[in-house]
Amino acid sequence: MVTATHETSHRIFQDHPEVLAPVFKALGLPPPVKADIEPLTPDATELKPLERRVDTVLKVEPSTGNGFLLAVEAQTRKAPDKGVNWAYYVSYLYAKFGLPVLLIAVCRNRSTAAWATGPFECRVGPWKSQVTRPFVLGPDTVPRISDESDVARQPALATLSAIVHSESADIQAILELLARGMRAFDKSTALYWSELLEVGLEDTPARETWRELEKMVVTYFPGRGTVFEEAFLDGQTEGQAAGLAEGRAQGEAKGVLRILEVRGLPLSDEVREHITSCTDLARLDDWLDRAGTVERAEDLFSETAAAQETPTPE
Repeated sequence: MVTATHETSHRIFQDHPEVLAPVFKALGLPPPVKADIEPLTPDATELKPLERRVDTVLKVEPSTGNGFLLAVEAQTRKAPDKGVNWAYYVSYLYAKFGLPVLLIAVCRNRSTAAWATGPFECRVGPWKSQVTRPFVLGPDTVPRISDESDVARQPALATLSAIVHSESADIQAILELLARGMRAFDKSTALYWSELLEVGLEDTPARETWRELEKMVVTYFPGRGTVFEEAFLDGQTEGQAAGLAEGRAQGEAKGVLRILEVRGLPLSDEVREHITSCTDLARLDDWLDRAGTVERAEDLFSETAAAQETPTPE
């Protein structure tokens, strides 16, 4: 059954191939230099009614060296027939495209990850006709994000890491770190990754933890039932709308402060109070947009004040 976690766990490789760097590092291979990465059709069907479909297939063409295929499969639980299907995928893709295939399985718990490493063998007695050994991205191979700055530098890896570790005991601390790290993004980027992570966490308890950390409002995944959609589509009351606005103001204020902090600008108590006490969303939007360019934190207020004092032409 295709689930939101399943989709996010492999689609992130299509939309953000930069997340492949730690895969090559874990394999002990140098990442392809200046590689062209092209999504290919995942359809591995030859004749009806038998239909097989790989989750994600990427063609990697390095500027030096030989090209190859990456077949990415999201696996949330053990499946008795998966070893046979994976062997088919590798053989079929190799025969169709004439390129070697690296099979990657993304798992979010250790028991599934241990099973997914295989080997899956086609054998008669001692004779092995085919052996399939996926490379597994799981809790033991995908590093936990432990520094806020890593979130800003590698948002795709941070998101994938949170999904892979979503059943770990320390997931709350991981999600809190991600939430703090995302405040360094511009507004649209932070909201994109925030919703992508919520969808990927799907039915885990970690999803409810993450929902409490989401502050801003936008919908990138309509129909998924995220906290943003519920606020608008379920018909909030006046009190709920006020609470939503207050939450957004608090989130944007924290975003302004975080950007200034990351840039190393001094922040006095007066500056912090001025920013955190503001409830004007338009003004906070302006501060958030300019927090990455001002030379001093105080310049946010002087420019805003000057703009407000400028008379409107008749």
